[in-house]
Amino acid sequence: MLVLVINLLLGAVLGAFGGMLGIGGGLIAIPVLAYAYGMDQQLAQGTALVMILPNVLIGFLRYRQRNHIDLRALAGLVVVAMVSSFGAARVAAQLDPGHLRMAFALFLLALCAYAAWQLRAGSPAEPKAALPPRYLFLIGLLSGVMSGLFSVGGGLVVVPVLVAWFRMSQTQAQGVGMALVIPGSLVAMVTFAHAGHVHWTTGIPLAIGGIISVSWGVALAHRLAQRTLRTLFCLMLLGTAVASLLQR
Repeated sequence: MLVLVINLLLGAVLGAFGGMLGIGGGLIAIPVLAYAYGMDQQLAQGTALVMILPNVLIGFLRYRQRNHIDLRALAGLVVVAMVSSFGAARVAAQLDPGHLRMAFALFLLALCAYAAWQLRAGSPAEPKAALPPRYLFLIGLLSGVMSGLFSVGGGLVVVPVLVAWFRMSQTQAQGVGMALVIPGSLVAMVTFAHAGHVHWTTGIPLAIGGIISVSWGVALAHRLAQRTLRTLFCLMLLGTAVASLLQR
């Protein structure tokens, strides 16, 4: 019973942070599961996906209530992301856990450096609301591959790209990023589960805790200044990368 309560509380904390930063809590959950539960990289990613799916679905609906998101363009992105994530997840499930963890950490460090550069450059004066039609396929492909490989990578790639290159607000980009995580996470979870890399008795309570708190995190994101939110996003990337590198 105590373990169940701890998992529910942990899921609630991760859900709140995930809602605030548009990541569903999975990115932070992976190193936590590795450290606190002794899971290898594949098992941690597969278990985190159980929590990610309901969190990002609820989070996306909450972000859409507060931001304009082009659902027609988003549907095209989702299809491409879903197809590309399948092959990437199958590759990830077969990789050496240590190599996958190192690749995950380096990926996060590269994103952190890009997000820091973007933060220094400042926010666009006139944000746009529309998704870029010419680059929809490329963004969907990149999102799907990263989601399949790293469970949460797709949304992380899309958010800084949409903010820096296509002048979306941070909260609007986080909403689009959450939507793109949904199909890739579903495919990745099924693939990881088929390979035996999901601990259901841990993942389900984490998911329930996240469902309770993710809406509060989204509401908090819209109260924060854009620069503050982008700074927290960058710090989250750095902290998770360092934790993954220190893991043995």
